[in-house]
Amino acid sequence: MTITDLLRQEVVPAIGCTEPIAVALCVAKAKEELGQEPEEIVVRLSKNIYKNAMAVGIPNTGMTGLPIAIALGATAGHSAYMLEVLRDADEAAVTYAKGYMERTPIRIEVAEDAPDILYIHTLVRAGEAQAEATIQGTHTHFLPPEEEAVKKQCSTNISETSTEAKADILPSLRAVWEYAMTVDLEEVVWLQEGAEMNIRAAETSFRGNYGHGLGRLLHSSTQAPLSNCQIGDVFGDTLFTKILSYTCGACDARMSGAMVQVMSNSGSGNQGISCSVPVYLYAKERGCSREQTIRALTLSNLTVVYIKQSLGRLSALCGCVVAATGSAVGITYLMGGGYEEITYAIKNMIANISGMICDGAKPGCALKVTSGVGTAILSASLAMQHSYADASEGIVEEDIDRTIHNLTRIGHDGMTQTDDLILDIMTHKEKNN
Repeated sequence: MTITDLLRQEVVPAIGCTEPIAVALCVAKAKEELGQEPEEIVVRLSKNIYKNAMAVGIPNTGMTGLPIAIALGATAGHSAYMLEVLRDADEAAVTYAKGYMERTPIRIEVAEDAPDILYIHTLVRAGEAQAEATIQGTHTHFLPPEEEAVKKQCSTNISETSTEAKADILPSLRAVWEYAMTVDLEEVVWLQEGAEMNIRAAETSFRGNYGHGLGRLLHSSTQAPLSNCQIGDVFGDTLFTKILSYTCGACDARMSGAMVQVMSNSGSGNQGISCSVPVYLYAKERGCSREQTIRALTLSNLTVVYIKQSLGRLSALCGCVVAATGSAVGITYLMGGGYEEITYAIKNMIANISGMICDGAKPGCALKVTSGVGTAILSASLAMQHSYADASEGIVEEDIDRTIHNLTRIGHDGMTQTDDLILDIMTHKEKNN
């Protein structure tokens, strides 16, 4: 596998939040193996999948959570579409799925013994027939039957092998930089198309009422006459405000269940949005060339892939931290920075927002996206002045790769108990009557 292959594997289109969508994908695959509509469905999930699917909108349904995602996977899903598995979930399909959900037993369990942090197992039955499917390691990796048998006999974590393979392909930040600066543009031009896809998702949010409306609120301050003088006085019609409004606007739309396609990164639509939209808009507004734009998007996306390969697909560390770090790198390059300056930008990011937790996918993710992207622009600006957090500060080290690995060690190894506590709090909140 080449770095280009790795990029194409990790940066793909998606519709809806990728955790419930991956569950719908797994159900669709099991349904296809069964060969008929299931009469009973049992889904077992790792804690992180369950956490990220509890409160997020499901495309085109006006509903949140797993039951409707499972019902759509069983009735309208096509596994060949992968993370766009619900592409055909039009109004009629959603109406049917809602009825199916009411009459069909659907059981959802947290798999305490899950062999991977990203794990989905589906068992479907109809009469005497039954079928199953398992996703493990990444949002679209189905275990073949023989691997499923091996998994039941040992605790081998298949995603660790995948991570080691990726590390051989992309061993350092220097490798990220050299690839982005030398790759034939035609091999990565689709990254610009992906950024434009994410821009369209943001524009959808400006025309509707999605999530907390943060993107639309910020967007209003860039319009004349100002629709909200108070917010306009604070933010105004600036590039900074435009970047924030478009980035969190795209997040508003997808977290609330808009039927919008986005380009994801490392299994997350919000990560794909956060590492592409700020870079694309900065390049466009500053009149950067086509080559500069594509190389900056390559640099940003690949930085995210590099960091995520040691952090893991899911963790208690918010993915916006990683994605915004990608944006900081891409914007620093567009500001005229070289390799030295992008290392400064990363150190500034890690010194600032490395403690941001992930408490599930939800409309409030737009707030975290805004915090991450705002910090990215500040970090890039400081980096260009050669002002950065040095090795005397916190988890930052002189070596940039060690600094990154310090961050991912905390997220992957150090926050396991935090992750368990977050899920416990989320599942035991008092319900308001």
